[in-house]
Amino acid sequence: MKPYSDITDPRVVKALAHPVRAQILGALEERVASPNELSRELGVPLGSVSYHVRRLVGLGFLKLVKKTPRRGAVEHYYTAIARPRITDAAWGDVPPIVKRAMVSATLENVARYVNTAAGAGGFDIPDAHLTRSPITVDAEGWRALAVELEALTGRVQQIAADSAARLAADDHRGELEASVVLMLFRSSLVDAAPPAVAESHRPRRREAIR
Repeated sequence: MKPYSDITDPRVVKALAHPVRAQILGALEERVASPNELSRELGVPLGSVSYHVRRLVGLGFLKLVKKTPRRGAVEHYYTAIARPRITDAAWGDVPPIVKRAMVSATLENVARYVNTAAGAGGFDIPDAHLTRSPITVDAEGWRALAVELEALTGRVQQIAADSAARLAADDHRGELEASVVLMLFRSSLVDAAPPAVAESHRPRRREAIR
């Protein structure tokens, strides 16, 4: 799993808000690919993908890992070196239109990733997890939820780090690729009111959007 890079500058958040950049970061999170491959995969013109890759390299989220000669040209291959995590202060200073663009692009990536995993049996494992819990809280309860999810994100990263150490010592036997998705949002803004009773099902995989 790539390490997180905390973003404290709202200008960097705005630079990451472009949907193509969010797609590229998601595509390169655990793999290597060239702009040409990404162009075909994302259905975005090569020139546009190449531009956004250069911007992400300049921001420190991608790095060039190899060059391969291709019919008189050189194909460049990149991978993600950090996963952006936006601090509360930086997120608070970003204009709403930028927030919505970034969230929309991230959710598209998450939906595509989760649906692909589900179609391949990613939720078939007995202790996988999938839960939606509509609840009503006051301001203090909202803050408590935010703090709890932040702490859980830290514990998830520590579990991953501890697992990496054990896997390295055991030649990666028993390695399992997993994803964790955590969300907290105002459901009262959704047109259709959510059900009053929490829905729970055993599926357990998630991936943070912030």
